[in-house]
Amino acid sequence: METNDARDRIFARIRAAQGRGAKVTDGERQAVADYLERHPQGPQPAIDGDLAEAFSLQAQKMASTVDRVATLADVPGAVSRYLDGLKLVRRAVVWAALENLPWAESGLTVECRPPLRDPQGDRDHGDLVGITGCFVAIAETGSLMLLSGPDTFASAALLPETHIAVVPVSRIVPNLEAAFARMRAEHGQLPRATNIISGPSRTGDIEQTIVLGAHGPYRVHVVLVEQDAV
Repeated sequence: METNDARDRIFARIRAAQGRGAKVTDGERQAVADYLERHPQGPQPAIDGDLAEAFSLQAQKMASTVDRVATLADVPGAVSRYLDGLKLVRRAVVWAALENLPWAESGLTVECRPPLRDPQGDRDHGDLVGITGCFVAIAETGSLMLLSGPDTFASAALLPETHIAVVPVSRIVPNLEAAFARMRAEHGQLPRATNIISGPSRTGDIEQTIVLGAHGPYRVHVVLVEQDAV
């Protein structure tokens, strides 16, 4: 809440310097919508074939791994197999929308809360796995778009060493333009933060050698779900 208040105060000062009121008016929102409607879009490469297949291909090029399941109820089993395959802990933090999946039946312990880091760097006490949904997945780039909110805390995708994203196939869009168009249609305005995740965190700053996990997760694993309902 304090962060939001600080942001609002900053924006209010900027608007005051422009001779505008502290709050955005409906007229201003409509003006932006009219501009976007009239503004010509740039070229958008066509996505050949199935969007889910196109997304999977691009995601793997970005060093993510991808699995597919039939329903949301199958997600815990897929997550369990993934974690066991890498000998990772069977404990994770999750978003609220996923909290009631049958995690315990697959031997997993989950908590619906933002992740914590152990101040002493003890791997046994920090949260090493974060499980999130996403707003949309982008087929053209293999990226995930996450919108911040009380129940969709971005830290679950950014702080743990392993990020697992649960993505309904129905939420895959062709490109970034379609992602923002869907955001405007479903939310009306931008959230406090929008994160676009394209595979594990990486850097090439040291001798131009790519290192994964430099500023975020070492691993990004995507579970595509054919049917949204459990």
